[in-house]
Amino acid sequence: MSLNPSTLGLSAGQRRQIAFITAAALAVFLFFRFLPTGTNLNHMDFRLSGKNSVDYCDPSNPQFIPVLAARSPVKMTLKTEDAPRTGEPLLVTLTLVTAGGKPIAPEDLLVMHAKKLHLLITDPTLTEYQHVHPEPTRRPGEWRFFFTPRLGGTYRFFADFTPVATARSLYANADLVVEGVRLNLGYVVGESPAGNVTSWTAVQGGYVFNLEPASLPVRARQVADLKFSIKKTDGGIVPLEPVMDAYAHLVAFDAKRSGFAHLHPMETDLSRRPDAMLPTLAFKITIPEAGRYVIWAQVNLAGSEVFVPFWFDVVP
Repeated sequence: MSLNPSTLGLSAGQRRQIAFITAAALAVFLFFRFLPTGTNLNHMDFRLSGKNSVDYCDPSNPQFIPVLAARSPVKMTLKTEDAPRTGEPLLVTLTLVTAGGKPIAPEDLLVMHAKKLHLLITDPTLTEYQHVHPEPTRRPGEWRFFFTPRLGGTYRFFADFTPVATARSLYANADLVVEGVRLNLGYVVGESPAGNVTSWTAVQGGYVFNLEPASLPVRARQVADLKFSIKKTDGGIVPLEPVMDAYAHLVAFDAKRSGFAHLHPMETDLSRRPDAMLPTLAFKITIPEAGRYVIWAQVNLAGSEVFVPFWFDVVP
């Protein structure tokens, strides 16, 4: 039998008081639910109904995000005044709007890892990776950045950002066609090993970089614990410095560039420096599908940012 105020022996005045309190609480809830967060956007602007939509990222359980296969509540477009060509600095204008067409301005985003907007950029072969941070213009929703492509082909840009209204990471993507062939510009571009060759170790610029899974092979839909370390080939001190509020960043791409995973070390306290001779950091990742992958490590060594690729296969 259901209970109501009359069966509980409440008077008419008490029932009216309960109804008033309930209505007031509901009104307060709805008010704060739809209240703009210092901007003209609230969390409903970043929601999509139905299946196959981009979900928010849980930073405690980093996973590979299949961005292209999912509908995003944010649309990103890229525009250039000059034709993109290899080896030439390019000014790119990026527009970021919600699915409803509302511009996403700086005040709509939280600062995450020292920046409000991160762009993860890779070429069709996944042998080049760049990480840039667009700056807002005076026009709401419009951002600009410089980008120098080193290879020809269709570059893919993944945006990683956190709306103030949700405080959870979201993603968007766009492509940009670059004319030209591969250039030798004097810096290291990653090499993709042929076939199913795995490369968990890379030697570059007098350093040995190692990415060691806790167990092999890496399996789809299972959490993989990774240990990233650096040592100098001459046995000296590794001048590791923070980059974007962490001692290293890892970014994983699949061979089809269908998505990515942006990983941060478990060691979050920058005041506790890693070992000077062999700095080591722990990461976690969950990859949903089997296939060919590359993880790019980004570190700051004596003030210079260094990017190093690790190629591997994920089994079912």
